[in-house]
Amino acid sequence: MCGRYASTRSPQDLTRLFSVTDWLPDEKLAPSWNVAPTDDVYAILERAGREGDDEVRRELRSLPWGLVPSWAKDPKAGARMINARLETVHEKPAYRRAFVKRRCLLPADGFYEWEPLKDERTGKTRKQPYFIHPTDGQVMALAGLYEYWRDPAVENGDDPAAWLTTCTIITTEATDAAGRVHPRMPLALTPDHYDTWLDPHHQNTDDLRALLTQPAGGRLNARPVSMAVNNVRNNGPHLLDEIA
Repeated sequence: MCGRYASTRSPQDLTRLFSVTDWLPDEKLAPSWNVAPTDDVYAILERAGREGDDEVRRELRSLPWGLVPSWAKDPKAGARMINARLETVHEKPAYRRAFVKRRCLLPADGFYEWEPLKDERTGKTRKQPYFIHPTDGQVMALAGLYEYWRDPAVENGDDPAAWLTTCTIITTEATDAAGRVHPRMPLALTPDHYDTWLDPHHQNTDDLRALLTQPAGGRLNARPVSMAVNNVRNNGPHLLDEIA
């Protein structure tokens, strides 16, 4: 799974890296070295215009991490849906409509995974956190989905307060350095697949699944980091420091 990651790029950097056309300054997020479920995160997505308007706009949005299906009775459901498995994302009721129509990219510097280690002296098992990141320092574009949820308590459907937009990260079998730490990892797309993945008019399930390939070996590095990352209240660049 992917339950924690780092995202410190500025919105100005992200609009340039992902050719974003629309971004609202009031959606600016602070850099985070410890992004946790239900936090607001940056997402790049494309939306078509209203009927009669064929223009597609590429937006940088801040969305809560944890997808709330349109049919959910309560937005708290999102806390359980931070990840969607590649193997079943096109079939699961919570994700299949979003997979066809509402895909996004979630920029990350890297992600955390925990390796169970047994203390030979005490026999107890502890989980050692690792920060896993591209060896070249480039941003990771994590494949994601977003969805709209209508709050039944708000009578006016045109009121922005009536709608909640949330997102999830697609995960796959771990490879490379990540595979030595944990069996699952977030799936990152290569730049040549960004346009097709984001295009809301591209709705062929087989074609979309073909974009979601495991990353090539040798591109990720994993380093052990402090247990401080375990506490979601801890934040700062020191969380990425390698420990002996």
